[in-house]
Amino acid sequence: MTRKLEPGRIVVASHNAGKVREITALLGPHGMAPVSAKDLDLPEPEETGTSFEANALIKAVSAADMSGLPALADDSGLEVPALGGRPGVYTADWAERQWFEGEKGRDWYMAMGKVEGLLAEQGPGVDRSAAFVCTLCVAWPDGFTMSFEGRAEGTLVWPPRGVAGFGYDPVFMPHGQEMTFAQMAPEAKHAISHRAQAFAKLVEALF
Repeated sequence: MTRKLEPGRIVVASHNAGKVREITALLGPHGMAPVSAKDLDLPEPEETGTSFEANALIKAVSAADMSGLPALADDSGLEVPALGGRPGVYTADWAERQWFEGEKGRDWYMAMGKVEGLLAEQGPGVDRSAAFVCTLCVAWPDGFTMSFEGRAEGTLVWPPRGVAGFGYDPVFMPHGQEMTFAQMAPEAKHAISHRAQAFAKLVEALF
């Protein structure tokens, strides 16, 4: 069963400014007026799922229920085969919360360093392949949900390169490219990212 999204307000169920910017840019051309969960003062639900889809569902359903609006949630992460698929659904947890200029945020350079350190322990011939995975979930206030997944395959580089993007973007070079996600212009990243691939499936189904 499918359902179309009607033009109007939709909650981006995230407190991550980078994700909100990317999703807002992707939704804009389709007549949607995104508002973030943070702007609505919605709490961040505890992500107890063991898969990207489960966590996306938790966030989308919570935001739709509390706002009375359709809600779109993203759960995404980095999978590294040489690390047994880690950090996976715990990608954000590897970036411990720190204080930056009076506000608490995640230390992504610490997280990138953890990944690199574990790879380095395996020696110079370690498999440096990786994939960014994204699941988008749309939930309506009546409890109806739909989910879409996208993947971007690539290689991990070190040291980090570029200052655009967010998260692990500075160390992820997608296949067929000579720049990391953090070195690319936003429109170039949006054309090939895991989030863009998931969003393309969402657009085909819902608009």
